[in-house]
Amino acid sequence: MKLLVIEDEALLRHHLQTRLTESGHVVESVANAEEALYQTGQFNFDLAVIDLGLPGMGGLDLIRQLRSTGKTFPVLILTARGNWQDKVEGLAAGADDYVVKPFQFEELDARLNALLRRSSGFTQSTIVAGPLLLDLNRKQASLDEEPLALTAYEYRILEYLMRHHQQVVPKDRLMEQLYPDDDERDPNVIEVLVGRLRRKLEGTRGFKPIDTVRGLGYLFNEPCT
Repeated sequence: MKLLVIEDEALLRHHLQTRLTESGHVVESVANAEEALYQTGQFNFDLAVIDLGLPGMGGLDLIRQLRSTGKTFPVLILTARGNWQDKVEGLAAGADDYVVKPFQFEELDARLNALLRRSSGFTQSTIVAGPLLLDLNRKQASLDEEPLALTAYEYRILEYLMRHHQQVVPKDRLMEQLYPDDDERDPNVIEVLVGRLRRKLEGTRGFKPIDTVRGLGYLFNEPCT
């Protein structure tokens, strides 16, 4: 999934980007609210991590601005302010969860995954479509209870399509999930990756859950639970 981290402390920002990328997410990070508003105006994000103590426009005002412009992705507040009044104010501004510094990355990652599951309509740690099972915590897929050998990019495409099952997903949105910083994206890369993914899913039983909607994108045609 594609995340936006807004944190002015450079070391923490770099640490979060590295660890969240290792967890299988596509991560963009910025140091202030103005950059965050630009990014969210140009690209689609699935979740934002926002520090309250930003220079210039503060985190609470940023959240209010995002909500007032129709941005509905989940927001997790990351801050050193731990009293209940600050938590209430943050949630009232439009945040969905709250993690107080210092924190363990494992807790942050678990809370982010829970928010992502809820926002996409899934409350469990797995997504199932017929013989296909996706483990959202381990970032692994299995078909007929046998592990599927997917690359990181193939897994990201599969997870995104399954989270948006029975919806047409434009090719450029998949490109954003894989290459958020590449201005010269080659759409043929998506075709190659989807082709490889289809062959692996088809296996020996002919499982074909990914349709091409000509001129629009791709559709995961199986209902997911």
